[in-house]
Amino acid sequence: MRRRTFLATALAATSASRLLAAVKAKTWDGATQSLQQAVESKQIRAAVLHVKHQGDSFTKPFGKGVADDSMFLLGSISKPINVTAVMAVFDQGKFQLDDPVRKFLPEFTGEGRDAVTIRHLLTHVSGLPDQVAANNRLRSSHAPLLKFAEETIKTPLEFSPGSKYQYSSMGILLATRIAEILSGQDILTLVDRTVFKPLEMKHSAQGLGKFAQDAMIPVQMEGAAPESGGGDPNAKDWDWNSAYWRKLGAPWGGTHCSAPDIGRFLDEFLHARGKALRPETARLMTRNHNPDGFTPRGLGFGVGKASGSSGCSERTFGHTGSTGTLCWADPASDTICVVLTSLPRRGAQRHPRERAAEQVAAAAQS
Repeated sequence: MRRRTFLATALAATSASRLLAAVKAKTWDGATQSLQQAVESKQIRAAVLHVKHQGDSFTKPFGKGVADDSMFLLGSISKPINVTAVMAVFDQGKFQLDDPVRKFLPEFTGEGRDAVTIRHLLTHVSGLPDQVAANNRLRSSHAPLLKFAEETIKTPLEFSPGSKYQYSSMGILLATRIAEILSGQDILTLVDRTVFKPLEMKHSAQGLGKFAQDAMIPVQMEGAAPESGGGDPNAKDWDWNSAYWRKLGAPWGGTHCSAPDIGRFLDEFLHARGKALRPETARLMTRNHNPDGFTPRGLGFGVGKASGSSGCSERTFGHTGSTGTLCWADPASDTICVVLTSLPRRGAQRHPRERAAEQVAAAAQS
């Protein structure tokens, strides 16, 4: 009799748990429908939505052969991940944010360079361009990251450091080069050791890591960014889908991750758990470091309402990627939103990732 009562109670509890999970999943119906429609209309070939809201997680893949843990090329979401590795070196006391870059890269001197600090590099106010003029030549010759750094070091500044905001992938590159010198490890190894392993990001790699290229979701090259070879029929061996680019592990755009792993990464900062960085360092990365009138930036992260979706709070932080990716965390609603797609940002006037993320933000407020 007791056994029957126990089994009945267990079955009732399981049914109640499934019902509750179904009800919670329904919260994100608007976002899932947007992505499902984009796949059915063949606008995008693959996507994964991951949401964590007040402790409850939801993940859904879209497209043929796509799973919860499918790995996408992140584009610029790579930046906060790589900057986290840089800040792990900061936590060891090996540099200060206002140290001049020339302290660690002595050749970075003259013509205003002496005034550039590591903080300038991380907040896009260094005066360095987004890409070096030799970008296509370097990529087409399959240059290593060191060659990109050497080219950046001799690139003229476009304005006085700290006087203007200008998005700069090469600023992030130099910051990671400094971390390599101070740690004695290349950035691919450093990211794996200081970010992926402590955060248990098991479907993530800087470059390809231990994974095969065919395990990664290909990027739709229609509408791809020019610096990635978009629109150039001769760029097949160095574009986003090339073996060269996938292996390179560019700190400004060459990280591969699954959507739930990005959720784990953002959770480290949303709750300052101290697994990868000291809690005070995590908070330092997600607060604005730029003057009034400049685009707000944390260290590697975008911060403020504009870094999230419509309805997000001023405390939001996140990043997007030109490969068709988006992620943000909003402490006000205790929500993490990750949308990874195969469609480049330039591939749609109003990208499905934006529609889906806006619907997540709206549902999180309700």
